[in-house]
Amino acid sequence: MSRALDLERPARDCDVLAPDGSEIRLLARGRRGSMVHCTLNPGQVSLPVAHRSVEELWYVLEGAGQVWRRLGGEERIVDLSPGTSLSIPAGAHFQFRTVGERPLRIAIVTMPPWPGAEEAYPVEGCWPAGSSGPAGAGSSSPGG
Repeated sequence: MSRALDLERPARDCDVLAPDGSEIRLLARGRRGSMVHCTLNPGQVSLPVAHRSVEELWYVLEGAGQVWRRLGGEERIVDLSPGTSLSIPAGAHFQFRTVGERPLRIAIVTMPPWPGAEEAYPVEGCWPAGSSGPAGAGSSSPGG
């Protein structure tokens, strides 16, 4: 039976941990892209990574946070809140963290579909990964 017209809802529990440490719930998958529901809990900072071949499009659903991105000579930190969208180009270094008492929840589209854990590789990041101490405390400047 074809899966082309299937309907998906996020699982109650995490399907897998992403290479950056965030919780991933699998959603739709097509020939040209895939979609997941991503959660980073309060006080958490992702591991800094880059992707070899995939581009991601993010749409923030809930919570607040920040994302750091670096590509070539350009580097930015931007605030994340519901309704915010951004792209993570292939090869861009990135890291994100929650700010506040609520989980950060993001819908992420990956093009092409996520090929597996070997897609992401570690890079030097902006913040120490893991817990950021009191709900989002820490520097908002690269290297801080």
